[in-house]
This record gives sequence, structure tokens and C-alpha cells, in this order.
Amino acid sequence: MRWEHIIKDFLTYSRLERSLADNTLKAYSRDLHKLNNWLLANDISISPTEINSNILRDYIYELAKNVSSRSQARALSSLKVFFNYLILEDYRKDNPLELIESPKIGRKLPDTLSTQEIDALINSIDRSTPHGERNRAILETLYGCGLRVSELTTLKISDLFFQEGFIKVTGKGDKQRFIPIGDFTIKVINLYINEIRPHLPIKPQHTDTVFLNRRGAGLTRAMIFHIIKELKVKAGITKKISPHTFRHSFATHLLENGADLRSIQMMLGHESITTTEIYMHVDRAHLTKVMEKHHPRA
Repeated sequence: MRWEHIIKDFLTYSRLERSLADNTLKAYSRDLHKLNNWLLANDISISPTEINSNILRDYIYELAKNVSSRSQARALSSLKVFFNYLILEDYRKDNPLELIESPKIGRKLPDTLSTQEIDALINSIDRSTPHGERNRAILETLYGCGLRVSELTTLKISDLFFQEGFIKVTGKGDKQRFIPIGDFTIKVINLYINEIRPHLPIKPQHTDTVFLNRRGAGLTRAMIFHIIKELKVKAGITKKISPHTFRHSFATHLLENGADLRSIQMMLGHESITTTEIYMHVDRAHLTKVMEKHHPRA
């Protein structure tokens, strides 16, 4: 059994049967092809059904020399899922990685922007141009609703329920959720939709897509990253930021202003509350205020 063939089958199964997100599938593909390339580079001719834990330990040892513990843990997770698939399909009777532990990794606190930094980014936009109004609406939506970049690029006009004060978002695994949206964000999006978007040469397949490029097609993830990178330079912000930074800031600012974790979990679309708990990195001054306000002995 060839690696290329079984990897392709595994990715097809993961997409169709498990409805995994494209980014997850890309990570699986990257990790599995990296193992295959390592086997080829070391003249190890062995199939996925025959590879054993000793060979995999050697691979992981080499991997650990070149990547962070976090990347190592992700690669190990991808391989474990792959070999579980082989068991499911009766290609193997065991998972050769079952007794190999993932490296211990600390939970990385997300980078966030202050409200002043977010204002600086938005104020650096040249709103005299059509794409300036679009970029303003993009940043306000990322921060105002806490969207993932993939959720932003696939947002539909038919998903906007402004009268009810919600938008419908399709997240990881095609799971849908409703997120409340504020009046100011609604105003900014409406300005773009009503004043800028109608003047674009909209392509037939993107008539329902909210955010479009100059050619009337949907924006890519890379384009959103590029927009934010340019604005970061103009605003004089030195910290490393990405579209996801707005999502982190959305959750952090909600928590700091008294929102409960369960509500934040629902708005972010986290399956587990433990994922949301990473936002408990609020500063000590805020925790002191919470104690003074809510504890009966304070």
C-alpha cells in the first residue's frame, strides 16, 4: 500500500465523513507528507500498514530537533488520527503511536489589542476610497462579532439578520451559530453594502457574499491578512497581529467588562468551555475589582 494513495483516502474520509475544516485537512496532509518524505530521504521503504513504533520514534526524535513542542504535538496528533483511521478500515490492528506521549506544552496566551490600538488601526484606513470603507467594515466585523477569518470571508448577505440584531455564522465543521451584533457594526456594514458594494462588477457566484474584492469576487484569507498587515504599519503598532487577534480582543474585552464565560463560549463557537478559559488571563487589577464588587467579605 502506497503512502500517497492511503493519505488521499484518509483526507477524503476526513472531509466527507467527519466534515473537518479545510485548515485541519491541510494540517493533516502536511504532517503525513512530511513523514513520507522523511522515510524516502532515509531510504526506509515501508508501508503505512507495516510501519512500527521504533521507526516512528526515530522520526519524532528528528522532528523534535527542528520544530517547537507545539508543532511536534500537532504532528503527533495528526499521525495518531491517521493510524486510527487505518484501524477503522481494517488495514491495521494497532496504532503504533499509542504508547508515545505528546510533548508537554504550555497554554499560549493569545495576543490582544487594546481598544485604543483597535481605534488606531481603524482610523488609519483611508476612507476616501471604496475599498477603505470595505476595510473599515471588515475590521469592525472581526472585532464586533469575534469572527474567525474563514467565517468572515464566507459571510453571506442572507446571513445578516440586522432587524433581530444577529448574524448567522458558519464555523468549523459547518456548524452554524447566531452571534449578536451591535448597532454601530450594523451601521458600518450597511454603509458598505448599500453605498460601495453595488458599484462592483459582482460575479454570479458571489452575489450573496458580503465582502468582495475589486473584481467582484470573494476575499481570500491571505487578502485579509495583507490588509491588517498594512494597517498595522500605518497605525504604528509593533506587536505581531493577525485577523485572529481581533477575535481574541473581542473575547478578552467582553470578559473584562463582566461577560460570563458560557456566553463568550457560545459567541465564539467553542465546543468546550476549556477552550474559552484561555481568556481568563485578565490583569490582576481587574480581578481585584471583581473581588471587591462581588465577594461578601470584600
